[in-house]
Amino acid sequence: MKRVLLILSAIVLALMGAVFGYPYVLELSEPMPTSVAQDQAEQVSRGQYLALAGNCAACHTVRGGLAYAGGRVIETPFGQVLSSNLTPDPKTGLGDWTADDFWRALHHGKSKNGKLLYPAFPYPSYTKITRADSDALYAYLKTLSPIVQANRPHTLRFPYNSQFVLAIWRALYFRPGAYQSDANRSHEWNRGAYLVQGLGHCNACHTSRDALGGSSQQEDMAGGMMPMSSWYASSLTSDSRGGVGKWDKQHIVDLLKTGVSERAAVVGPMSEVVYKSLQHLSDDDLQAMAEYLKSLPPTRAPKQSSGALLNKVQHEVVMDWGGKLYKKHCAACHGETGNGNPPAYLPFAARHSLATPSAVNLVRIVMNGGYPPGTTGNPRPFGMPPFRSVLGDEDVAAVVSYLRNSWGNQAGIVTPDEVSRYRSLPVN
Repeated sequence: MKRVLLILSAIVLALMGAVFGYPYVLELSEPMPTSVAQDQAEQVSRGQYLALAGNCAACHTVRGGLAYAGGRVIETPFGQVLSSNLTPDPKTGLGDWTADDFWRALHHGKSKNGKLLYPAFPYPSYTKITRADSDALYAYLKTLSPIVQANRPHTLRFPYNSQFVLAIWRALYFRPGAYQSDANRSHEWNRGAYLVQGLGHCNACHTSRDALGGSSQQEDMAGGMMPMSSWYASSLTSDSRGGVGKWDKQHIVDLLKTGVSERAAVVGPMSEVVYKSLQHLSDDDLQAMAEYLKSLPPTRAPKQSSGALLNKVQHEVVMDWGGKLYKKHCAACHGETGNGNPPAYLPFAARHSLATPSAVNLVRIVMNGGYPPGTTGNPRPFGMPPFRSVLGDEDVAAVVSYLRNSWGNQAGIVTPDEVSRYRSLPVN
């Protein structure tokens, strides 16, 4: 009897729809309206772009492995952190995560199960991302092919493997909060600030860190040693000596998009950032980032030990020997007077980035050579040959000291002991 009543009810509702024009259809599912489908497609496309801006694949992909499947080891002073699987596999990835769960991870630094996340995942920057952008990222990640790859546990030393210690760290260094536009600034400036402070997480490398891995707002973007990588991330402030204060805006854009400009070329960890992330950003977004960086007030990076105390005679001996080595090995490309031929061969004259507190970058480049990344805008980059097997520690120290103290540059003298320490480091 109940079945008969259900059938009669359905017939009555259908007749009412036909008579009164109600949008009633006897179907369990209806085709998705075109406008909704378009909105979802646009959201996914935007999420894909945002994933490139945040360079998500770089950390969540093992070299040679499947994209976004996690497992890449991130070395920290406290042990190893392993990135997680971001594909929508329900058991090992984000398959059973909701958009709210994903937002909680980005904005609050908490996993789906409530555990505190380690800041190797840069949620202190990602907290500035808007909810709309978080949802777009989530929508894109849900379209990836599910990959079954279990997350491996971190190998952090005691007591850094404790949630209690992590909670103390968060109390000291983390405050959740989405980016708030500055009404006194232009739309372009605010867009650049949002990208640099949030998705770009630029201060994760370009701000020095203390013994607990925390960064200081007073030294924001002023440069510093990158923990465990032994590369020096240069200042991105408007400081005229070590930052981008005297750079043309277009030179910053060129460097971010192609890896080379009239003023500099990227090497080391920044090469991966340009290759996998920044070169894919729109010109408008790169212009916005350059606009913001040019406005950053100069700040002083912490002093770092790099420089021998030599008397006048010793200093002259080092500079004389360094000058001879430069003329023999470097002048053919970079010019007798350090004027270079940019962007292929960078100038050294009045290039204050050579006078950073640490000489590690210059030492590593002289020893190991290197190439900027091969980007769409610079598919065949000029490279520098390695001189590791040609120059000894004293030779490298002398030529680097010469570069850092010639043609308007002024910095500390590099010692052979410093070079010896850096010689044992991995090439990349």
